[in-house]
Amino acid sequence: MQQITNTILMVRPINFRMNEQTAVNNFYQKEFTNTLPSVINKKAQNEFDVYVDKLRSVGVNVIVVSDTEEFDTPDSIFPNNWISFHENGTVTIYPIFAENRRLERREDILVQLEKEGFLIDNVVDYTSAEEEQFFLEGTGSMILDRQNNKAYCALSPRADEELFIEFCEDFEYTPVVFTAYQTVNNSREAIYHTNVMMCVAENFAIVCLSSIDDKKERKNLLKHLKEDGKKVIDITEEQVNNFAGNMLQVKGANDERFLIMSDAAFKSLSQSQKAQINNYCKIISSPLDTIEFCGGGSARCMMAEVFLPKK
Repeated sequence: MQQITNTILMVRPINFRMNEQTAVNNFYQKEFTNTLPSVINKKAQNEFDVYVDKLRSVGVNVIVVSDTEEFDTPDSIFPNNWISFHENGTVTIYPIFAENRRLERREDILVQLEKEGFLIDNVVDYTSAEEEQFFLEGTGSMILDRQNNKAYCALSPRADEELFIEFCEDFEYTPVVFTAYQTVNNSREAIYHTNVMMCVAENFAIVCLSSIDDKKERKNLLKHLKEDGKKVIDITEEQVNNFAGNMLQVKGANDERFLIMSDAAFKSLSQSQKAQINNYCKIISSPLDTIEFCGGGSARCMMAEVFLPKK
């Protein structure tokens, strides 16, 4: 199994704004006051377009689908929460916490991928769990180490443990479960998505160890990463607040490796951390300030990796 891919699905927003339904447990979201929604959306679109151009300029195959006017979907820019694609031709559809985010799920995106020459053999759909108020938001809630068949999950209102275990059984992953916290108004609150505090690349992992308050859980996480030969690069909570955990390694032209992140994430890294990453791959960063500020997500959240086989 490959850990990284050359093909990325991205959804261009048309009604981007702060989603009030997700703000209840995504403490990274903020609201622009005195700014017209159309201005916010335009800024987000510009950031999106610059980002796509940067990926394509190094040979990443980016499939861009536009959001539709049909529904009010302010978070459509983050497709990795509702869908994932696997090397065996399986597509997985996930149960989502916010009701207005469930409207992001679109059949036509699968049709588009088939038109692009990808093979879809099977769709595994966990969305019925929404009726019981259980959620598992894709590769936001889980970090998949596809090479070593391990899945890392920080439990939260958006990542149910039983559902996560069910996914791991279905896809033959070893589950690594923990809880990650951030400090909000002097209290420790669960981080809403694992991919905010952790990134697993081919030969290294970036993780905020101090966010895992339980020492046994922290030790277990490290054990798994180290036994798989991953170099662990530890980041601080302040760096997590700048989305330094929200990164993704991808392949560009000639299989060259890149780690993708936002400018805010890049600026928050120390010279030593950058040097450690550069031992393995080049860094590409792009300005995502509006998307991060209102959406509470960053570079990784915007990319749904396509591992499907070609026809």
